Amino acid sequence: MEGDFLPFLTMVIVQVGYAGMNILSKLAMDSGMNPFVHVAYRQIFATVVIAPFAYFLERKTRPKMTRVIFFQIFLSSIFGATMNQVLYFVGLHNSTPTIACALSNLLPALTFILAVPFRLESVGMRRKEGQAKVVGTVVCVGGAMLLSFYHGRSVIGGSSIHWKYADDMGNGNSTTSQTHGNNFMSGPFLIIASTMAWAIWFIIQARMGESYSAPYTSSALICLMSSVECGIIGFIAEHNLSAWSLSPTIRVVSSLYAGAIGSALAFCLMSWCIQRKGPLYVSVFSPLLLVIVAVLSWALLEEKLYVGTVGGSALIVLGLYAVLWGKNRESNAMSNAGDEGEEKPEDKGDVEMQFPKLSNGNFQMKIQGNKWVGN
Repeated sequence: MEGDFLPFLTMVIVQVGYAGMNILSKLAMDSGMNPFVHVAYRQIFATVVIAPFAYFLERKTRPKMTRVIFFQIFLSSIFGATMNQVLYFVGLHNSTPTIACALSNLLPALTFILAVPFRLESVGMRRKEGQAKVVGTVVCVGGAMLLSFYHGRSVIGGSSIHWKYADDMGNGNSTTSQTHGNNFMSGPFLIIASTMAWAIWFIIQARMGESYSAPYTSSALICLMSSVECGIIGFIAEHNLSAWSLSPTIRVVSSLYAGAIGSALAFCLMSWCIQRKGPLYVSVFSPLLLVIVAVLSWALLEEKLYVGTVGGSALIVLGLYAVLWGKNRESNAMSNAGDEGEEKPEDKGDVEMQFPKLSNGNFQMKIQGNKWVGN
């Protein structure tokens, strides 16, 4: 239990941090801040925050850097930082925090789909856990489509305790509501694309973590590389230097928070959890973010909840936990087989699989010939 509690608490902290980032970032962009500019500042601040930790905490324990590891870090910066965040913030700018977080719940399903060909997960359609993972993935995708294409009537109106500052941000930018309405359909597609990039980062991170266990250093390098990448994209998208101003205050607060909490802290904590629990474990905490953001958006931003939003979100969460149930049953079967020294039962309908090492200090599993070996 002690070995499971710390990763659980870590991922809860990550989701609470992301919830605050979604609200503050939406306010900053409602004030007129370009999303490309916001992402560039986020990476710069993240690099400044995490670099000292990487230097002082891992200078004696940092593994040797190789070309393969450096290339994996570069790919992580492309998918996990640049593509993921640029697509997400542009999508958030053209939708709402609740919709953005709901569609982010596709992450476990997309992670599962990508993990199968890389032999990080199995299908196993002849077993109940395999069927649960496949059905859960289909339900998640169906929920995302419902949320994206159907609104319906309003289920819950705006809150009477909404944040007046949020109203001032929206009213102060005359183009916000018009842009939001014209591009509302593009927002969900961009967020789905962002989630796919995020899932690819999980796969890369799982592989890299096996041979380079220095989360602060790898996160610092990811943020540094993405600072250059996002800066170039930002200047291409926004030539006007006045658009890079951090005034009003919400812009600098949002950029600092997103950099320090949403990138620096989150990357370190998630890299640590992926090394111990695997990529799918980290991805299954996304429904918690949806609940927190939905409540905060309703209470502070006066966001209305529609039938399509609630129904699609419910389907995504149900599908998500079907995947989680199947994964949990599968992990328990592996642990029991390893403890008893049993051979893995044959299942001709299954995809051959190879799991990453579980380095939680208690148990490690690997394939050796046709046997499962635990130590």
